[in-house]
Amino acid sequence: MSAQIDDQQPSPRLREVFSFPNPVNEVAARVVAGMVVALSLAVLLTGQWWLAFLLAYGFLARVATGPTLSPMGHLATRLIAPRIAQPKLVPGPPKRFAQTVGLACVVTALVLHFVAGLSVAAGVVLAILTVFAALESFLGFCAGCFVFNYLIRWGLIPQSVCEACVNFDATQT
Repeated sequence: MSAQIDDQQPSPRLREVFSFPNPVNEVAARVVAGMVVALSLAVLLTGQWWLAFLLAYGFLARVATGPTLSPMGHLATRLIAPRIAQPKLVPGPPKRFAQTVGLACVVTALVLHFVAGLSVAAGVVLAILTVFAALESFLGFCAGCFVFNYLIRWGLIPQSVCEACVNFDATQT
C-alpha cells in the first residue's frame, strides 16, 4: 500500500496561527521589548542561563506566529498595551525581522554559554540584545526596523516583501 501525498493548502486556522500580523501595534511591540529587557537583565544579573531558553522560545514564537504562541505577545497585546495607549500601527515585516535578529542573538548567546563555555562572550551578546530592546521599549527606536529599511533601499529585500515599508520612516518606530 503506498502513501499518498496530500497537496492541499494548510487549513485557514493553521495559516492564521502561523502568520505574522501586518500591521503591528507598536505599543504592544514596545511592551514586549520591555519584557525582553527585564528577562535579559534577570539572566545577566542572576546567572540563571536557563531563563535564556524562555527568551529564545519567545522570539521563536513571535517570529513564527506573531503574538499567537508567545506568552509575552499575549500579555502585551491583550492586557498591557490596550490599557496604556491607543494602538499605533506600523508595518509588520520590519518587526518580524527585528524578532528574527533577537532570536539569532539569544541562540548565539546560548551556544556561546552552553556549547562553547564562553560565558563572558554570551553575556556580551545578551547585553547587546538588552540595549537594543531597551532602545525600542523606552525610546521607540527599533534598530531591526532601521536595518530592514536600509536592506529594502539597497535592494537586498525586495520591495514586494513590504510595500508599506518603501516609504516607511524607521526612526519613528
